[in-house]
Amino acid sequence: MRFVAFVCDKGMKGALDDFKVMLTRNQPFTGLAKAVAFLVIFALGVVAGLWVAAGAHQSSDSIVRPTIMQLMPSAAMYQPSGGSGGGGGGDCCRPDTKPVFAEFVAPTRLMHDMTDEELFWRATLVPAAAGYPFERVPKVAFMFLAGHGVLPLAPLWERFFRGHEDHFSVYVHAPPAVAINVSEDSPFHGRQIPSQETSWGSVTLMDAEKRLLANALLDFSNERFVLLSESCIPVHNFTTVYDYLVGSEHSFLEVYYRNTKQCRNRYSRRMAPDITLRQWRKGSQWFELTRDIATSILTDTRYYPLFRRHCRPSCYPDEHYVQTYVGMRHGARNSNRTVTHVDWSTGGSHPMAYGAREATPELVRSIRTSREPCTRNSQPTTTCYLFARKFSPDALAPLLNMSAAVMQY
Repeated sequence: MRFVAFVCDKGMKGALDDFKVMLTRNQPFTGLAKAVAFLVIFALGVVAGLWVAAGAHQSSDSIVRPTIMQLMPSAAMYQPSGGSGGGGGGDCCRPDTKPVFAEFVAPTRLMHDMTDEELFWRATLVPAAAGYPFERVPKVAFMFLAGHGVLPLAPLWERFFRGHEDHFSVYVHAPPAVAINVSEDSPFHGRQIPSQETSWGSVTLMDAEKRLLANALLDFSNERFVLLSESCIPVHNFTTVYDYLVGSEHSFLEVYYRNTKQCRNRYSRRMAPDITLRQWRKGSQWFELTRDIATSILTDTRYYPLFRRHCRPSCYPDEHYVQTYVGMRHGARNSNRTVTHVDWSTGGSHPMAYGAREATPELVRSIRTSREPCTRNSQPTTTCYLFARKFSPDALAPLLNMSAAVMQY
């Protein structure tokens, strides 16, 4: 095209030159002939100008377009659907769809380089608009605090989760640089979050709990948040657990006060006036929270620093911080009980552990149906516990043998 324009342009210039030569010769010309000659020259000039302008416009387009395409984001680029030849038929082009929005509302890649401060800020962003621009199915976030970096009861949990993939998400806090050993088709695969070292009885355990909550809050479909340990088991099937939690009007966090050394004596007067002894609370570490209460905990910059400074190892922050905070700020929306059964009847700093010999159908049935009823949505019920601990690794085999008949999964 450029070559044709060049040739035409040269031809018109040649014609103009010929007319100029004719006019400058010393030959007699009539007035009419001169007028015709000038009109022809003028017309040729106009045509030449239009032709050159059109050629320049086409040339400009061919240069600018690639530059614009290079500046466009890759998600807006279109590529042939029928391979490199472009002969796919029907829709010849399709968008290079990268799931940017899907990854934003429900992250599948949990490892990131955010600091805790950055993570907590990001996790507490709450949409101002009512409703969601996607089909939101409420999910339960199962958050495992695996202090030793192992999940010995994972096969039981995998059986519990099977077939309900759209209604749950899993998060695991293990020691740094420790990879959970599970198969690629396990719901635990790729579900470890960035972690830090923890030590029993210190505020680092509470930091780990907040880290689990924050990562789980990044998924906008997570509605309920359950904290579990590697020694916990589900004593009911998934449908029962899901309906129980999603349909509940309250969170399930044990909160109480007792005039004992395990409760009252752990309080530090240096927390006053922000936290007084009358506001001090204790309870089980293993909680279940609604989304808004979980968000509220991460936004707390008033009370948590007091626990970091004054609730030292003998205080056990994981048994007091969430309990005191929720009691002060969200007491009316909490059931004041836990849904994780633990047997403290033996006394001491640790609950009773269930091994292969103790893990019997009779034990699990007694946990599934409580002798003393509790309330759910202000109605009495004998289904008070959904989970139980503390089960040893050697209890896995008998638990798997009874899961279908007793736990119904």
